[in-house]
Amino acid sequence: MSYIIHIKNMVCNRCVKVVGQELADLGYRVLQVELGKAIIEDNPDYERIDTMLLQNGFERLQDPKSKLIEEVKKVVREHLYTPEQDGTRKNLSHLIRSAIPTDYSYLSSLFSSTEGITIERYYILQKIERVKELIKYDELTLSQIADRLGYSSVAHLSSQFKKTTGLKPSEFAAMVTATRKPIDVVGSP
Repeated sequence: MSYIIHIKNMVCNRCVKVVGQELADLGYRVLQVELGKAIIEDNPDYERIDTMLLQNGFERLQDPKSKLIEEVKKVVREHLYTPEQDGTRKNLSHLIRSAIPTDYSYLSSLFSSTEGITIERYYILQKIERVKELIKYDELTLSQIADRLGYSSVAHLSSQFKKTTGLKPSEFAAMVTATRKPIDVVGSP
Protein backbone atom coordinates (compact mmCIF):
# COMPACT_ATOMS: atom_id res chain seq x y z
CA MET A 1 0.00 0.00 0.00
CA SER A 2 1.27 3.48 -0.80
CA TYR A 3 0.87 6.67 1.22
CA ILE A 4 0.89 10.24 -0.10
CA ILE A 5 2.50 12.91 2.05
CA HIS A 6 1.67 16.47 1.02
CA ILE A 7 4.52 18.85 1.82
CA LYS A 8 4.66 22.63 2.07
CA ASN A 9 7.64 24.80 0.99
CA MET A 10 9.04 22.47 -1.66
CA VAL A 11 10.07 24.93 -4.37
CA CYS A 12 12.86 23.38 -6.41
CA ASN A 13 14.49 20.17 -7.57
CA ARG A 14 16.93 20.36 -4.68
CA CYS A 15 13.95 20.22 -2.31
CA VAL A 16 12.71 17.09 -4.10
CA LYS A 17 16.13 15.49 -3.71
CA VAL A 18 16.41 16.39 -0.01
CA VAL A 19 12.96 15.06 0.86
CA GLY A 20 13.56 11.84 -1.06
CA GLN A 21 16.93 11.26 0.58
CA GLU A 22 15.68 12.12 4.06
CA LEU A 23 12.68 9.76 3.74
CA ALA A 24 15.02 7.00 2.54
CA ASP A 25 17.34 7.74 5.48
CA LEU A 26 14.35 7.25 7.79
CA GLY A 27 13.97 3.80 6.26
CA TYR A 28 11.03 4.39 3.93
CA ARG A 29 10.74 2.92 0.45
CA VAL A 30 10.24 6.07 -1.61
CA LEU A 31 8.13 5.52 -4.72
CA GLN A 32 8.00 9.10 -5.98
CA VAL A 33 8.87 12.63 -4.89
CA GLU A 34 7.77 15.77 -6.71
CA LEU A 35 7.15 19.37 -5.77
CA GLY A 36 4.62 19.35 -2.95
CA LYS A 37 4.35 15.62 -2.30
CA ALA A 38 6.07 12.34 -1.67
CA ILE A 39 4.72 8.83 -2.08
CA ILE A 40 6.08 6.10 0.13
CA GLU A 41 5.28 2.42 0.33
CA ASP A 42 5.61 1.96 4.08
CA ASN A 43 3.16 2.89 6.80
CA PRO A 44 4.26 6.41 7.80
CA ASP A 45 5.28 7.44 11.30
CA TYR A 46 4.05 11.02 10.94
CA GLU A 47 5.80 12.22 14.09
CA ARG A 48 9.22 11.22 12.70
CA ILE A 49 8.37 12.54 9.24
CA ASP A 50 7.11 15.86 10.64
CA THR A 51 10.33 16.27 12.65
CA MET A 52 12.49 15.55 9.60
CA LEU A 53 10.47 17.92 7.41
CA LEU A 54 10.66 20.76 9.94
CA GLN A 55 14.43 20.27 10.32
CA ASN A 56 14.75 20.78 6.57
CA GLY A 57 12.45 23.80 6.30
CA PHE A 58 9.35 21.92 5.12
CA GLU A 59 6.00 21.14 6.68
CA ARG A 60 3.49 18.35 6.17
CA LEU A 61 0.13 19.56 4.92
CA GLN A 62 -2.94 17.99 6.44
CA ASP A 63 -5.71 20.50 5.74
CA PRO A 64 -7.36 20.04 2.31
CA LYS A 65 -7.48 23.82 1.78
CA SER A 66 -3.75 24.12 2.47
CA LYS A 67 -3.14 21.36 -0.05
CA LEU A 68 -5.08 23.34 -2.68
CA ILE A 69 -3.05 26.49 -1.95
CA GLU A 70 0.20 24.55 -2.33
CA GLU A 71 -1.06 23.05 -5.60
CA VAL A 72 -1.70 26.56 -6.94
CA LYS A 73 1.80 27.65 -5.90
CA LYS A 74 3.27 24.56 -7.53
CA VAL A 75 1.51 25.33 -10.84
CA VAL A 76 2.82 28.92 -10.74
CA ARG A 77 6.41 27.84 -10.01
CA GLU A 78 6.38 25.11 -12.64
CA HIS A 79 5.01 27.57 -15.18
CA LEU A 80 7.90 29.96 -14.54
CA TYR A 81 10.58 27.28 -14.73
CA THR A 82 9.24 25.08 -17.54
CA PRO A 83 9.42 26.36 -21.10
CA GLU A 84 6.24 25.97 -23.12
CA GLN A 85 6.48 23.10 -25.59
CA ASP A 86 4.69 24.93 -28.40
CA GLY A 87 6.40 28.30 -27.84
CA THR A 88 3.28 30.04 -26.55
CA ARG A 89 2.57 31.22 -23.02
CA LYS A 90 -0.67 30.01 -21.54
CA ASN A 91 -3.03 32.12 -19.46
CA LEU A 92 -2.36 31.57 -15.73
CA SER A 93 -5.97 30.93 -14.77
CA HIS A 94 -6.25 28.41 -17.63
CA LEU A 95 -3.12 26.60 -16.43
CA ILE A 96 -4.43 26.44 -12.88
CA ARG A 97 -7.87 25.22 -14.01
CA SER A 98 -6.18 22.55 -16.14
CA ALA A 99 -3.98 21.32 -13.30
CA ILE A 100 -6.43 21.56 -10.41
CA PRO A 101 -9.97 20.28 -10.97
CA THR A 102 -11.56 22.92 -8.74
CA ASP A 103 -13.55 26.05 -9.57
CA TYR A 104 -11.06 28.86 -10.24
CA SER A 105 -13.20 31.46 -8.44
CA TYR A 106 -13.13 29.31 -5.32
CA LEU A 107 -9.35 28.81 -5.61
CA SER A 108 -8.82 32.52 -6.14
CA SER A 109 -10.93 33.44 -3.11
CA LEU A 110 -9.31 30.74 -0.94
CA PHE A 111 -5.82 31.82 -2.00
CA SER A 112 -6.51 35.50 -1.26
CA SER A 113 -8.05 34.83 2.14
CA THR A 114 -5.28 32.43 3.16
CA GLU A 115 -2.20 34.11 1.69
CA GLY A 116 -3.28 37.76 1.94
CA ILE A 117 -2.55 38.38 -1.76
CA THR A 118 -4.21 37.38 -5.01
CA ILE A 119 -2.97 34.53 -7.18
CA GLU A 120 -2.06 37.10 -9.80
CA ARG A 121 0.04 39.13 -7.32
CA TYR A 122 1.74 35.95 -6.12
CA TYR A 123 2.51 35.12 -9.75
CA ILE A 124 4.00 38.58 -10.36
CA LEU A 125 6.18 38.31 -7.24
CA GLN A 126 7.40 34.87 -8.30
CA LYS A 127 7.98 36.13 -11.83
CA ILE A 128 10.11 39.05 -10.56
CA GLU A 129 12.17 36.63 -8.45
CA ARG A 130 12.73 34.57 -11.61
CA VAL A 131 13.79 37.75 -13.46
CA LYS A 132 16.28 38.51 -10.67
CA GLU A 133 17.66 35.00 -10.91
CA LEU A 134 18.09 35.25 -14.68
CA ILE A 135 19.74 38.67 -14.35
CA LYS A 136 22.19 37.23 -11.81
CA TYR A 137 23.11 34.41 -14.18
CA ASP A 138 24.04 37.06 -16.76
CA GLU A 139 23.46 34.61 -19.63
CA LEU A 140 20.44 36.27 -21.27
CA THR A 141 19.70 39.79 -22.41
CA LEU A 142 16.77 41.61 -20.85
CA SER A 143 14.94 41.14 -24.14
CA GLN A 144 15.48 37.37 -23.95
CA ILE A 145 14.34 37.30 -20.32
CA ALA A 146 11.20 39.26 -21.23
CA ASP A 147 10.48 36.84 -24.05
CA ARG A 148 11.14 33.75 -21.93
CA LEU A 149 8.80 34.91 -19.17
CA GLY A 150 6.00 36.04 -21.45
CA TYR A 151 6.30 39.81 -21.09
CA SER A 152 4.90 41.77 -24.02
CA SER A 153 8.05 43.93 -24.11
CA VAL A 154 11.20 44.87 -22.24
CA ALA A 155 9.41 48.06 -21.19
CA HIS A 156 6.64 45.99 -19.58
CA LEU A 157 9.19 43.84 -17.72
CA SER A 158 11.13 46.94 -16.60
CA SER A 159 7.98 48.69 -15.42
CA GLN A 160 6.80 45.69 -13.40
CA PHE A 161 10.31 45.13 -12.01
CA LYS A 162 10.61 48.78 -10.90
CA LYS A 163 7.11 48.78 -9.39
CA THR A 164 7.85 45.60 -7.42
CA THR A 165 11.47 46.14 -6.35
CA GLY A 166 11.94 49.91 -6.53
CA LEU A 167 14.86 49.37 -8.93
CA LYS A 168 15.29 49.28 -12.67
CA PRO A 169 16.59 45.92 -13.92
CA SER A 170 19.86 47.62 -14.94
CA GLU A 171 20.27 49.02 -11.40
CA PHE A 172 19.68 45.55 -9.96
CA ALA A 173 22.21 44.05 -12.40
CA ALA A 174 24.78 46.69 -11.39
CA MET A 175 24.23 45.85 -7.71
CA VAL A 176 24.72 42.13 -8.38
CA THR A 177 27.90 42.80 -10.36
CA ALA A 178 29.21 45.20 -7.72
CA THR A 179 28.79 42.67 -4.91
CA ARG A 180 30.81 39.95 -6.67
CA LYS A 181 34.57 39.89 -6.89
CA PRO A 182 36.60 37.94 -9.39
CA ILE A 183 38.28 34.95 -7.77
CA ASP A 184 41.76 36.27 -8.48
CA VAL A 185 41.17 39.42 -6.41
CA VAL A 186 39.39 37.87 -3.44
CA GLY A 187 41.44 38.70 -0.37
CA SER A 188 43.32 41.53 -2.12
CA PRO A 189 43.01 45.13 -0.86
